[in-house]
Amino acid sequence: MDLNLIVQNNIWWLILLFIWSTAWKAWALWIAAKKDQKVWFLIFIIVNTAGILEIFYIFYFSKQPKLPATKHKD
Repeated sequence: MDLNLIVQNNIWWLILLFIWSTAWKAWALWIAAKKDQKVWFLIFIIVNTAGILEIFYIFYFSKQPKLPATKHKD
């Protein structure tokens, strides 16, 4: 089966997937930026998981309290 034919036959599914993924990615990027979580921000920019990783981040990882930084006594 030709890739062009697959895309033509499923264009609406691809458009819906793009909108779905973009919406979750934007929300996750917004939260990561507000929390100054640079690693998460970069992961969302680089990795495309169709919204799955973003959903986990929004509803699980972003809710966890940030651990306080410990200072070393010299």
